[in-house]
Amino acid sequence: MISNQILQNTLDGLKAISRVDFLVVDTDGNVVAATTEPETDCSSAVIDFVKSPADSQEVSKYQFFKIYDEQTVEYVLVAMGASEDVYMIGKMATFQVQSLMVAYKERFDKDNFIKNLLLDNLLLVDIYSRSKKLHIKLEAPRTVMIVEVEEGKDINSVENVREFIGNGGKDFVTAVDENSVIIVWEVTEGNPKAEMESIAKNIIAGLEKEGATGVHVSYGSIVGELKEVSRSYKEAKMALDVGRIFFEEREIIAYSELGIGRLIYQLPLPLCKMFIREIFGNKSPDEFDEETIVTINKFFENSLNVSETSRQLFIHRNTLVYRLDKLQKSTGLDLRVFEDAITFKIAMMVVKYMKYMESFEY
Repeated sequence: MISNQILQNTLDGLKAISRVDFLVVDTDGNVVAATTEPETDCSSAVIDFVKSPADSQEVSKYQFFKIYDEQTVEYVLVAMGASEDVYMIGKMATFQVQSLMVAYKERFDKDNFIKNLLLDNLLLVDIYSRSKKLHIKLEAPRTVMIVEVEEGKDINSVENVREFIGNGGKDFVTAVDENSVIIVWEVTEGNPKAEMESIAKNIIAGLEKEGATGVHVSYGSIVGELKEVSRSYKEAKMALDVGRIFFEEREIIAYSELGIGRLIYQLPLPLCKMFIREIFGNKSPDEFDEETIVTINKFFENSLNVSETSRQLFIHRNTLVYRLDKLQKSTGLDLRVFEDAITFKIAMMVVKYMKYMESFEY
């Protein structure tokens, strides 16, 4: 159903062009949009007109026109004036509103189709038949993007996001909830990753300009067929979740960039707890003091390079070696040994994942 705001904007535009005032009235005689207040109450006349067989009618100083939705009268457009020019303008305005209703209805049908497609609620035969009816290509390179804002901030921007991405109507934008929007994006030739990053940056900049905060964008793999879009959607959802845990500092995250975080995210919590106990006993890698944690993170950032790590920490090389030796005594893991470093890194990620998952239990 077309919104009253769209009807109001349309009438305002028509008045600006034609200098004729309009009303749009529902079949019960209630005014839903108007460019001015009518001189007299025309609700009873509208109800009588709806019941009549005529498509248009002149009543006093008003021109009445029926607006149909598949053979059913949905609205009555009232043009104020009794001249022949007003009649012609009213006919054109009626055609404009009726065309808008058809366009919005088609968009609504597409919106439902895309939502059911993303959620795997359609049989293969339904995908083929409905995509043909809605003029949606079955084969085209597509990916799914999810745009999410900070909880409690209404994104209110399906139309805004649609404006930010453009692309000639080949893409689909639908709301998931008040904080999320899904985009089914048709990828063009060239550098898909660079294209996706550019689109994501434009969306984030645009939403932040509109006042949104905490905007994050994730996207899944590129798929070649419409029936595979749901897989890209699931990947984008995983990328968003994994990004919250392991890549908090990043606003944009791709499924292909999740690395080992993707594997850890799929581990059951009992297995994670068993792993931590086997490696650290009763200790946990996140229980170390801040100095030790900073040292460990910087050591990993510099690919286990002692000299570069000590330089960036502004400490003597021997001080760093002392800290690493102390860590080895308490954990049994020497971070200068590649295998021990991998074990410790995975353990830190597992603990982070466990804390994130346990936060939902309370």
